[in-house]
Amino acid sequence: MEKLLEFRNVFLTYQTLTDEIKAIEKLSFNVCDGEFLSIIGPSGCGKTTILSLIAGLIKPSSGKIIIDGKVEHDLELGYMLQKDQLFAWRTIEKNIYLPLEIKGIDTKENKEYALYLLEKYGLIDFRKNYPDQLSGGMRQRVALIRTLVFKPKILLLDEPFSALDAQTRLSVCDDVYKIIKAEKKTAILVTHDISEAISMSDKIIVLTNRPAQVKSIYRPNIKGDSPIRKRESKDFGLFFEKIWKELV
Repeated sequence: MEKLLEFRNVFLTYQTLTDEIKAIEKLSFNVCDGEFLSIIGPSGCGKTTILSLIAGLIKPSSGKIIIDGKVEHDLELGYMLQKDQLFAWRTIEKNIYLPLEIKGIDTKENKEYALYLLEKYGLIDFRKNYPDQLSGGMRQRVALIRTLVFKPKILLLDEPFSALDAQTRLSVCDDVYKIIKAEKKTAILVTHDISEAISMSDKIIVLTNRPAQVKSIYRPNIKGDSPIRKRESKDFGLFFEKIWKELV
């Protein structure tokens, strides 16, 4: 598979009022086109900071971040946050049109594609509803579809299930995984949940404490057509124990 994203010996240092903080040090890894990568590590180690670096919201102190073969790239990136961030005063239909409006590409063709995604993933009947009329799980599916409407090449997922209750979280995790795989997107998930990482990922990167470096890389390769099915595999527990030991 072709490399779509690569970190090459990336360092990030930032200043506080009293000190210089090393957030990331000698960080190197890659993500291939169509791969689902999860990043896990101790709390505060810099997982979300890595997403911000990929998105270009902050710049590394040194090293290179190469996307689609370029340091300066024009590849579309989609960012999905912990909360769905749907606007309460806009209908579901109007919410998913928002990225098209912001980018100035709210053409008839692109709006039809947005509605196609709503229909494909079972939400078309709710297009005239408002966010507070939907369940938390449905809202997260809408948030993902909104992220997909402008056809980003890479999806950045910052703990998108953390605000959901345990049962809904499992269901939405399944839904999001299936949508991402069906749309053949490259995804990078930041999570604290080891089970989530194992069940969704083609590859898992375990980070050290700050300054973050790659401690281990796992390729679960667990059989199953969905995260819930993968959790039923006997290999699931073995991977969980290995990764849990690295984090304690």
